[in-house]
Amino acid sequence: MATKIDTYPDIAIPPGEYLAEEIGARGLSQKELAKRMGRPLNVINEIINGKKAITAETSLQLEEVLPEIPAKFWMNLESDYRLTKAYINRKSKSAQ
Repeated sequence: MATKIDTYPDIAIPPGEYLAEEIGARGLSQKELAKRMGRPLNVINEIINGKKAITAETSLQLEEVLPEIPAKFWMNLESDYRLTKAYINRKSKSAQ
């Protein structure tokens, strides 16, 4: 039987940080990304600042605008971020 290995990091990095790096590397502004995705600028800004989650629909839109990066990548980043945050929260509560 396999044993559980504690593999969660101590910090959760929002997927928006990766998105900001990617659009920066391509010379795109948040405004241009929002326009290409047909989304309001404030939504893109909230995703980049970790205030809003990347949904399945958003990940598909990102794939259309950034075709080299599949939608599943964005969904996996979001899922990992949320799970890591939950783990950190649980760990901090048990340490009290």
